[in-house]
Amino acid sequence: MNDRMENKADELAGRAKEGIGKVTGDRGTEAEGQGQQLKAKTKDALDATRDRVEGFVDGMTGKKDE
Repeated sequence: MNDRMENKADELAGRAKEGIGKVTGDRGTEAEGQGQQLKAKTKDALDATRDRVEGFVDGMTGKKDE
Protein backbone atom coordinates (compact mmCIF):
# COMPACT_ATOMS: atom_id res chain seq x y z
CA MET A 1 0.00 0.00 0.00
CA ASN A 2 1.42 3.42 -0.86
CA ASP A 3 1.92 6.19 1.70
CA ARG A 4 -1.11 8.20 0.64
CA MET A 5 -3.42 5.21 1.01
CA GLU A 6 -1.96 4.40 4.41
CA ASN A 7 -2.46 7.99 5.51
CA LYS A 8 -6.07 7.95 4.35
CA ALA A 9 -6.68 4.66 6.16
CA ASP A 10 -5.21 6.16 9.35
CA GLU A 11 -7.38 9.24 8.94
CA LEU A 12 -10.52 7.13 8.54
CA ALA A 13 -9.57 5.00 11.54
CA GLY A 14 -9.12 8.19 13.53
CA ARG A 15 -12.56 9.41 12.49
CA ALA A 16 -14.07 6.13 13.59
CA LYS A 17 -12.22 6.27 16.90
CA GLU A 18 -13.34 9.86 17.45
CA GLY A 19 -16.94 8.88 16.68
CA ILE A 20 -16.83 5.96 19.09
CA GLY A 21 -15.44 8.25 21.75
CA LYS A 22 -18.24 10.76 21.20
CA VAL A 23 -20.95 8.09 21.30
CA THR A 24 -19.59 6.44 24.44
CA GLY A 25 -18.62 9.68 26.15
CA ASP A 26 -14.98 8.57 26.31
CA ARG A 27 -13.08 11.81 25.86
CA GLY A 28 -9.75 9.99 25.79
CA THR A 29 -10.77 7.85 22.81
CA GLU A 30 -12.26 10.89 21.11
CA ALA A 31 -9.01 12.85 21.56
CA GLU A 32 -6.96 9.87 20.42
CA GLY A 33 -9.03 9.72 17.24
CA GLN A 34 -8.54 13.43 16.62
CA GLY A 35 -4.81 13.02 17.12
CA GLN A 36 -4.69 10.09 14.73
CA GLN A 37 -6.47 12.16 12.09
CA LEU A 38 -4.08 15.08 12.56
CA LYS A 39 -1.07 12.79 12.31
CA ALA A 40 -2.40 11.24 9.08
CA LYS A 41 -3.15 14.62 7.52
CA THR A 42 0.29 15.92 8.49
CA LYS A 43 2.03 12.87 7.04
CA ASP A 44 0.00 13.24 3.84
CA ALA A 45 1.00 16.90 3.52
CA LEU A 46 4.66 16.02 4.08
CA ASP A 47 4.47 13.23 1.50
CA ALA A 48 2.90 15.61 -1.03
CA THR A 49 5.62 18.19 -0.37
CA ARG A 50 8.33 15.55 -0.74
CA ASP A 51 6.82 14.45 -4.07
CA ARG A 52 6.72 18.04 -5.33
CA VAL A 53 10.32 18.68 -4.29
CA GLU A 54 11.47 15.43 -5.92
CA GLY A 55 9.60 16.41 -9.09
CA PHE A 56 11.20 19.83 -9.07
CA VAL A 57 14.68 18.40 -8.54
CA ASP A 58 14.13 15.79 -11.24
CA GLY A 59 12.98 18.55 -13.60
CA MET A 60 16.03 20.64 -12.84
CA THR A 61 18.41 17.71 -13.35
CA GLY A 62 16.64 16.28 -16.38
CA LYS A 63 15.68 13.04 -14.61
CA LYS A 64 12.36 11.37 -15.32
CA ASP A 65 10.45 8.69 -13.44
CA GLU A 66 12.17 5.40 -13.98
